Amino acid sequence: MRLGLFQPDIPQNLGAAIRLAACLGVPLDVIEPCGFPLDDRSIRRAAMDYAARAEVARHASWERFLSVKPGRLVLFTTRGATPLHDFAFVPDDVLLFGRESAGVPDEVHDAADARVIIPLAPGARSLNVVTAATLALGEALRQIRAFPTLERQD
Repeated sequence: MRLGLFQPDIPQNLGAAIRLAACLGVPLDVIEPCGFPLDDRSIRRAAMDYAARAEVARHASWERFLSVKPGRLVLFTTRGATPLHDFAFVPDDVLLFGRESAGVPDEVHDAADARVIIPLAPGARSLNVVTAATLALGEALRQIRAFPTLERQD
């Protein structure tokens, strides 16, 4: 299971995604270009000390990412067809989330092996990208029984 961000716009969201990936033991793919310098202080602030624990792969372009993607590409989109709770995840899925400002272009939509939507209450437009990633990753890890093992704290 992997988490992917397509050309993120907001450094704090990338930082939070790095922290999420580190805490759940899931690799993170960042597909560039980003809407900010990747050495931005805002990323470090949001990622806190988890950046060193995270497995982050940077891809210079969509084409480069496609050339190395390890499994099925599951795109989360407001134009999705399958509700999150009806989708069956597999261990080598890449959960891909689009830009905060614009989602993904049609070529990315067309390349997806599956398109998933997170159902929202009537009138709600969208979730924050990292909130959506957390919800989706939680469901995917639950389905494949891949949450990190709890360590006993005595």
